[in-house]
Amino acid sequence: MPTQRIPQTDVQYSLIMFDEQGKERTDDPEGGTFSDTILKRVKDGQPTDIFLFSHGWMGDAPASIDQYNRWIGAMWKLEADRAAMGSNFKPLFIGLHWPSLPWGEETASGPPASFGSADAPNMGGLLDAAVAHFGGGAAVRLPLEVLFKIFAENPAAKALPPEALAAYHALGQAVGFSAGSDASAAPDQEGVPLDPQTAVVVERRVSAGQSFGIFGTIRNGVLAGLRQTSFWTMKHRARTIGERGVHVFVAALQQASDARIHLMGHSFGCIVTSSILGGPNGNTPLPRKVDSAVMVQGALSLWGFAEKLPDGSNRGYFNSMLTSGAVGGPLVTTQSRHDLAVGVAYPAAVGLVNEVAFGAGGAAVLPTFGGVGTWGIQGTKIAEARPMLASDGHYDFRRGGVYNLDGSAFISGHSKIDGPEVAHVLWQVAKGAEKGLAA
Repeated sequence: MPTQRIPQTDVQYSLIMFDEQGKERTDDPEGGTFSDTILKRVKDGQPTDIFLFSHGWMGDAPASIDQYNRWIGAMWKLEADRAAMGSNFKPLFIGLHWPSLPWGEETASGPPASFGSADAPNMGGLLDAAVAHFGGGAAVRLPLEVLFKIFAENPAAKALPPEALAAYHALGQAVGFSAGSDASAAPDQEGVPLDPQTAVVVERRVSAGQSFGIFGTIRNGVLAGLRQTSFWTMKHRARTIGERGVHVFVAALQQASDARIHLMGHSFGCIVTSSILGGPNGNTPLPRKVDSAVMVQGALSLWGFAEKLPDGSNRGYFNSMLTSGAVGGPLVTTQSRHDLAVGVAYPAAVGLVNEVAFGAGGAAVLPTFGGVGTWGIQGTKIAEARPMLASDGHYDFRRGGVYNLDGSAFISGHSKIDGPEVAHVLWQVAKGAEKGLAA
């Protein structure tokens, strides 16, 4: 159901669903578009604060519900933080679902798809799932059939035959692969051009016994090059959804009430939340500033908000969000050295490089391709590095401030973000967004 109740509590949140084109889904059990129901609740109830959450990659509908149950549940357990919001505090929680699982069950209920064991994967199921993941249609299926056939004949091939290279480029054309710009470009344009042979080499080099690719059962070989295309697809989808449907929805929320609006994204969900701020092409602002934003283990470029790159080249795609003050309150990011998905898989898929390191430093040590979840927001003088604190710590977050929090002591992996320390950050950021605090 679109209205979810967190287990063992009376706390509810609304689950609003969008498709890969950024259009709100209309197949929910209540019928029609659920945003109309949410907007009516906002107009009638006039909440003081609206918290909008976006999951990241690898989140089907049941998984997103589980994530929101844990994230919002962790927040609600912190009674002191709730009390600090004041006696008139009246929150509304909204979870955004967007199709970001390569072979996920994209309904609000139902079992996950199964594709066999790691030793004997169901290749037909994997092929069908890949076709669906990349948008479907004959133009997508035909090159994928070629790649799967070559894989079946020689799964561990290190060098791609000409027909595999041709199939990869046909797939890239079919999905509109547009990466090939510098690190300051839009999320789906930043990165190196499609290079399946190098992608296979990098996949073999960085896997080290773990799989970060689209196919969890297939780490190396011919199909490993699909990760670059898959990462591009998810970044493009995240940007599309944020700039289109969710941007319109947040604008409607602002028009329906004077509630403070707080955005929280995880992984590729940070692209969604960043794209909400600027709307189509990053130049369509919301009716008013959002009040805070938190990007937890962000899978977007560390240079996305930069004033300029170290070589003096273009400003980041989202830099105007800072210069225009699209976030009136604090903008906070988290980092963890334990996050291999952002620390290892992100540069491997986007830049086809093995830039594995942690922590912000001088410009000379910052990589060209790296994620906010490892490096924080870089290239701007207003970004401030700080440690993440325990769940009773005090942050003096200022309105308009940008903060990169090292959460390595509390975030043990890419999705290990449901602890009280991260929940405390969300509360403290919302508190720092209150009107009257100096910038």
